Amino acid sequence: MTAKERIVIVGGGFAGLNLTKYLDKDRFEITLVDRNNFHSFPPLFYQIASGGLDPGNISFPFRRELRKLGTEGLSYHMGDVHTIDVLRKEVRTQFETIEYDKLVICAGTTNNFFGNPELIKNVFTMKSAAEATRCRNEILDRLERASLCPDDPQRRRRLLSFVVVGGGPTGVEIAGAIGELKRYILQREYPGINSEDLQIILLEGTDRVLGPMSPQASEEALKYLKDLMVDVRLGKLLETYRDNVITLKDGSTIYAEMVLWTAGVTGETFLFEGTDYRPGRGNRFEVDEQNRVKGLTDIFAVGDIACMITDKYPKGHPQLAQPAIQQARHLAHALNTDTWDKPFVYKDKGSMATVGRNLAVADLNNGVHLKGTFAWFAWMFVHLISLLGMRNKLTVLINWVWAYFTYSTSLRMLLHSTKFPLRHRWGER
Repeated sequence: MTAKERIVIVGGGFAGLNLTKYLDKDRFEITLVDRNNFHSFPPLFYQIASGGLDPGNISFPFRRELRKLGTEGLSYHMGDVHTIDVLRKEVRTQFETIEYDKLVICAGTTNNFFGNPELIKNVFTMKSAAEATRCRNEILDRLERASLCPDDPQRRRRLLSFVVVGGGPTGVEIAGAIGELKRYILQREYPGINSEDLQIILLEGTDRVLGPMSPQASEEALKYLKDLMVDVRLGKLLETYRDNVITLKDGSTIYAEMVLWTAGVTGETFLFEGTDYRPGRGNRFEVDEQNRVKGLTDIFAVGDIACMITDKYPKGHPQLAQPAIQQARHLAHALNTDTWDKPFVYKDKGSMATVGRNLAVADLNNGVHLKGTFAWFAWMFVHLISLLGMRNKLTVLINWVWAYFTYSTSLRMLLHSTKFPLRHRWGER
């Protein structure tokens, strides 16, 4: 019998999981490597951060999904790939060394702090379910402590000073979610806090929010944010953030005790051995129209970390779910059939963003633009059908319906970690 080719897939996001599904299991021995043992749905991380959903609602264990595909020639390995040896054809994690015949890098992106390493320790991010949960705990912790300061309005306002950096979809959505909390939830569940005490500022370096979307969508999103009492400041670039003070490029300052960073992304980093190859701009791998990494043999890149330059996309395809899914399916077909004559062509299905209840915008690929309630229901439908697993779909739908009619959710639970070191500001001893 002919031995199967060994394909190692690094990253189990939209690209990695779809590639795993569509590769021929009879032809290839497939190993999926990811630092987490579950697939998550990043477009809804902001709902975890705002207490609208639980991490388990939008996550799905890899082993359960792979079991559906059959275990023959298919395996999952937990690990964080840090080194790629192109001569020995090996990838190394903190736990093991894995050999490959073909390597597909689907590792996605991480936070980009634009050369300001101080921000890593001082701001909150939402690039994983764990980071989003940390944001939720911090927001809820601040609300609870602020409710205990009835005679100290200055301290209360400082506790509730939130700044979101970045006016893309994630920034707009988390700012809108906190704005909804301010407008609808605060007086009902935290009667000791005045809505004026909670300040949410959205900083965007360009002249409009939702830059990749149409000008019409940007204008409508800006209006929706203002309706939710979000202070949107355009053309403002963050210079530094130290001692709870943001200094902007223009020299002005903003006091903020919690800064949520959604301003940019960069590709995950790997150490290469046996070659002097280095990724390009944005730490992305430049690939040809078959997703083969230029300058490397038997190595492919798919999704956010891949940069396929075409006439229509001179800077590479947008770093969204749909390009990743479509590239993965195209590459799977090419590998299965060993045919490389059909170039990848991205079919743009449009983009959408939600700001709050009945407040959303959508630019569809046929030139149709939706706003308000219609866009909001379209956004809900698209995200529901994109979730893995019927249980997750039903759970998210029930939570959304319940929150829509009651303006409340049972998920605003503050879960402090019990591990050391102690966090003295929570009064632990």
